[in-house]
Amino acid sequence: MSNPSEGKEKDIPLAATISKPGSATEQKTGEWRSKRPQRDDSLCDKCGICWIFCPDAAIYINEDGYYEVDYDHCKGCGICARECPMGAIKMVDEGE
Repeated sequence: MSNPSEGKEKDIPLAATISKPGSATEQKTGEWRSKRPQRDDSLCDKCGICWIFCPDAAIYINEDGYYEVDYDHCKGCGICARECPMGAIKMVDEGE
């Protein structure tokens, strides 16, 4: 009995990689956003929900314990603003 897929193999081209694995922090991906998150310190209770839900790991804790946005890597998805229970994060136009 012969293999039904015999002779049907195709050469699959290898994917090209731009950078080495683990180099995501070197790639600035925030340049394409049209809106960016802006935090109101008077409303923020430093709960960290924004950090937990950020899909790009673009939020970090600053010296004062507030969660700060790394705008080089934030794509402006707005998930942090939507998930903030205090309403401390608003999405604003990039030019503001």
